[in-house]
Amino acid sequence: MMENMSMFIPSASTLLSACATASAFFLLVDRIFDQIIPQWLKDYINPIIWELQSRFCSDFIFEVEDEWGVSDNEIFRAAMTYLPTRSGPTTPSLLVGSEKKCEQPGLGIPIGGQIVDEFQGMHLTWRLYSRRTRETIWNSNERRFFILSCKKSCRQKVLDNYLPHVIRTSQSILNKQGLRIYTYDQEYAYWRMTAFRHPSTFETLAMDPEKKQFIMEDLDLFTSRKGFFDTTGKTWKRGYLLYGPPGTGKSSLVAAIANHLLYNVYDIQLSTVKSDSVPRQILTSTTNRSILLFEDIDCSTKVSHDRVKKKGKKANERPEPPEKPEKNDAPGITLSGLLNFIDGIWSSCGEERIIIFTTNYKEKLDPALLRPGRMDVHIHMGYCTPAGFRVLAGTHLGIKDHIIFGKIEALIQAVEVSPAEVAQQLMTSNKAEVALEGLAEFLSTKKSEIKRAEPKKDKEGSLDDKQSREKHRDKYMNLISRVFCVPNRECHQVLDHE
Repeated sequence: MMENMSMFIPSASTLLSACATASAFFLLVDRIFDQIIPQWLKDYINPIIWELQSRFCSDFIFEVEDEWGVSDNEIFRAAMTYLPTRSGPTTPSLLVGSEKKCEQPGLGIPIGGQIVDEFQGMHLTWRLYSRRTRETIWNSNERRFFILSCKKSCRQKVLDNYLPHVIRTSQSILNKQGLRIYTYDQEYAYWRMTAFRHPSTFETLAMDPEKKQFIMEDLDLFTSRKGFFDTTGKTWKRGYLLYGPPGTGKSSLVAAIANHLLYNVYDIQLSTVKSDSVPRQILTSTTNRSILLFEDIDCSTKVSHDRVKKKGKKANERPEPPEKPEKNDAPGITLSGLLNFIDGIWSSCGEERIIIFTTNYKEKLDPALLRPGRMDVHIHMGYCTPAGFRVLAGTHLGIKDHIIFGKIEALIQAVEVSPAEVAQQLMTSNKAEVALEGLAEFLSTKKSEIKRAEPKKDKEGSLDDKQSREKHRDKYMNLISRVFCVPNRECHQVLDHE
């Protein structure tokens, strides 16, 4: 009898295979229904299911949305970083990706994914969902959220101990991952992120040592003065304006500041901003301890040019007809919107922020942008100096001195050459002597070209002076003719005779 019954009992391997098949089947059915059922119906059914679960089971449900008010939800951000590190053999699905070849793949949580975590004897389950909402100027039409379930008796313990643990651990993970640079996606209203691996530091910058020391001391003083800003009632932020010709190291200085402070960089392109209301969402979705970067601010908005035009117009001058906007062309950000973004009420939504502006033409900026509180420190990024050349020679060629250094430094003081041009010449050869001789020849050629251009410029200048004198002479003769009632031709004859 027992022998006959044992014939019908499946083996352990058969049971495991059947369980795996059933799990795969139910997962497939779940995915099929997820595709077939309309989103509006799922949004209606899910709250009912969660309500039934909360009534008939002993679990408590936390819903963690990706936004809190008008800002990003820090708990959601922390969970997105923390939970992939808690995945295990029972995790049903994970996102996998890599930014570089031969790099350790990164893990993420897909929509519908589930992570089980254990903390201080508590069993916690996280599930990631998304819902579609009405699209507005503030956000896109998709919102993500976590459902965190635990025993009802553990509710307070999760709030007091577990969620702070998630935030602290995620911050530690981000610190190990390195810096990030973000760019804002206007269409989907969120920041796209990638690793920030710029190698520039203050040691590698081709700047005068005194200027580098001043910037580092100013940055360190800013980060240590939270109490000062609280006492004086000011927002804990500082603005820097980097201005100078192209190729003088403005972007490299931004990278050096980020590496010095260990701050993430948010690259803000004002040309893509559709209206004055959008910057509020951009600003409130950035994190503390970060850099807000506005590169080529004079090119990003036309407000400074518009104000100059308005000031220079005469009273009786007929106004120019407004340009016809293209179809679907948004108005863009105005000067008022930009000023409020930098120093308005909304700029206080966050702290310990560095705001950096770069421009090749400082004179094009409106004076309202340049005042303290918006651009506190103005740093001129000039042409290469002998000290800057020695830094470049050390970083590019690995040498501190050479017999040709004196000649090159004399030429650098005689001509205007950017650090980028010097670096380009030093990269032409791995041999120090060859690269230095090439740089010296480049500088000598540039000096000769300047000398050849000077006589031509003087000649053109003298011609312009002569034309100017003749013009003023004609105006003077016309004035004499009208005062003394003498024909204009006779005045010219007398003057020519004399």
